[in-house]
Amino acid sequence: MARYFDMMDNMLHPGRWVLDGPFDAQGEEIDSWQFGKGRRVELAGVPYFPMSHRGCALDISQTGLGVPVVHGRVADILERLCGQDVQLLPARVEGQTDPWFILNLLRVIRCIDETRCEYVEHWKPEDNRPDKVGQYRNVRGLKVDPALIGDAHIFRPWGWRVAILVSEPLKLALEEAGITGMKYIEA
Repeated sequence: MARYFDMMDNMLHPGRWVLDGPFDAQGEEIDSWQFGKGRRVELAGVPYFPMSHRGCALDISQTGLGVPVVHGRVADILERLCGQDVQLLPARVEGQTDPWFILNLLRVIRCIDETRCEYVEHWKPEDNRPDKVGQYRNVRGLKVDPALIGDAHIFRPWGWRVAILVSEPLKLALEEAGITGMKYIEA
């Protein structure tokens, strides 16, 4: 049976950097939530990521608001294995000359196996967020039903857009390439 993993920012990586942003050319913050909707994004220019904490560069990292930023080496792997499921938006990172990209995931799949998750809470009408009713308010111990995923190698689970899920082949390709910055928890 296919295996999938929650790809999470490894905040315990020794000496790591922490990125802020993204910001546009005028220094205005760009809406971070648009990168979690599973839709293509058009930006007016090349976004900029300053460091909120200086440290060693990681091949994959996420900003405080969860925007995934990837090195060109990661972009090459994603283009090869994930094709049309990702949008890679060129970006600039403070102090870096290498190519960097915002990773925008274009697939959202209804696949959470609530019966196997440690804890699941849904948004309800009384929460006064009609735009979120029925979606997940909290998920701990995320588990998915592989039968619902199909051929996807990277995606976000419907209703819980904070998670980035990857297939075992993609996880192995990233590990074999020595990609730094993430940890993987089986979902």
